[in-house]
Amino acid sequence: MAELSPKDRLKIPRQHIPEQDPEIRKHNFNEVNLGYTPEMAMLEAQRCIMCKKPLCIAGCPVAVKIPDFIKMIAEGKFREAAAILKEDNALPAVCGRVCPQEEQCEKVCVVGKKGQPVAIGHLERFAADWERQNIGIQIPPMKEKSGKKVAIVGGGPAGLSCAGDLIQMGHDVTVFEALHDIGGVLIYGIPEFRLPKSIVKAEVEGLENSGVKFVKNYIIGLTETIDELLERFDAVFIGVGAGLPYFLGIPGEHLNGVYSANEFLTRVNLMKAYNFPEYDTPMFDVKDKNVVVFGGGNTAMDAVRTALRLGAKRGIIAYRRTEAEMPARIEEIQHAKEEGVEFMLLVAPIELIGDEEGWLKAVKLQKMQLGEPDSSGRRRPVPIDGAIEILPVEVAVVAIGNGSNPIIRQTTPDLKVNKWGNIIVDMDTMKTSKRGVFAGGDIVTGGATVILAMGAGRKAAKAIDQYLRDPDSWDRPKTEQVEVAQESK
Repeated sequence: MAELSPKDRLKIPRQHIPEQDPEIRKHNFNEVNLGYTPEMAMLEAQRCIMCKKPLCIAGCPVAVKIPDFIKMIAEGKFREAAAILKEDNALPAVCGRVCPQEEQCEKVCVVGKKGQPVAIGHLERFAADWERQNIGIQIPPMKEKSGKKVAIVGGGPAGLSCAGDLIQMGHDVTVFEALHDIGGVLIYGIPEFRLPKSIVKAEVEGLENSGVKFVKNYIIGLTETIDELLERFDAVFIGVGAGLPYFLGIPGEHLNGVYSANEFLTRVNLMKAYNFPEYDTPMFDVKDKNVVVFGGGNTAMDAVRTALRLGAKRGIIAYRRTEAEMPARIEEIQHAKEEGVEFMLLVAPIELIGDEEGWLKAVKLQKMQLGEPDSSGRRRPVPIDGAIEILPVEVAVVAIGNGSNPIIRQTTPDLKVNKWGNIIVDMDTMKTSKRGVFAGGDIVTGGATVILAMGAGRKAAKAIDQYLRDPDSWDRPKTEQVEVAQESK
């Protein structure tokens, strides 16, 4: 391949990733994005101008060597590209699908200053998929065994990332998961059409082949406490996520047909309710029903798009701000629109209305207008006096965020938490108030992204490795512990 000048590279248009047709995909659970062909991937990779100071690496929470793996793709060296990716990312095929690259690595891409940024996420997905489909997931190099044992509590993104690094560092790693499958939110929260479960399972198997042990159906805090783990492990990492759903606190939430997004998506994704009765997971039938989802994040988009695939007559997003303030990815909002999702903006639910038999029949919506910015930097929604609307619906899904499950903090009293129940850590090392115990991901920050949780897992792994090799390092002067403030919902 002839070497292109930066000027010639900038002339190459960004390669649009092929997608299922909206009219077809809204009736199935197959993946929406279909992935690059090798030719498309190599052409897109040539758009990278190989900056001397690549800002994209700093924009990645796990510090993937982005120019290096992209250069390999441009040269057709796909095996090498995948190997470079996995030096820093235990779940590249997952991250290539669900990470908000547009707000991280692609946001600071120099090419994006004069046009569209390099499609880093699509290229990451391509390299990881190529490896899995052509040569199988390869085991990265391992250091000599240290003889130390680490318990990872929670098999989600933070725990898997931490486990992936620690096993390479030579430590024995056991992951304890409360559910019957490994992956956390990747398994129960993100729908098949965005993240096929076979992808998650394959990357988990890659970790297992590297030596990570997995124990399922094991609830730390009930089956065994943190203190009991410390009797047989040298260190513990807590990455249990934020799995306790927030509710609206309005009349009528007890009605039949009202779900938290957690329950709704878990029944469909992890428990495969969409394939009833082959999978014995009953769920209130949404077919031919009017479904409203409260919220404006990716989880809300996942829920409403899932409802349409289950045969809902209408799928409606009700959000109290405007589209500009929605935290969901632009791609997810666009896909939802293409599939027929309706958006009701500047409205807030104030009552869920049922019939005499306790079934949801309508929602009372308060119309809003935007006032001054709040602590999140977004303009605060303010009610418009007397502006009320009644929306007939039979199913409502609440997708306004999650808090921390109290089981671990209730059984580990010397583990310091903040007023939201999130574990307090030193953000430089992810150390908690309890010796030998580290934590990261949503249990520390509140609900955030997959890649930020993975970044916390990697940071913790580095600190755990230091602690295992030098236990006295725990007591040396360190940065003051930081209480991470979760934005009030």
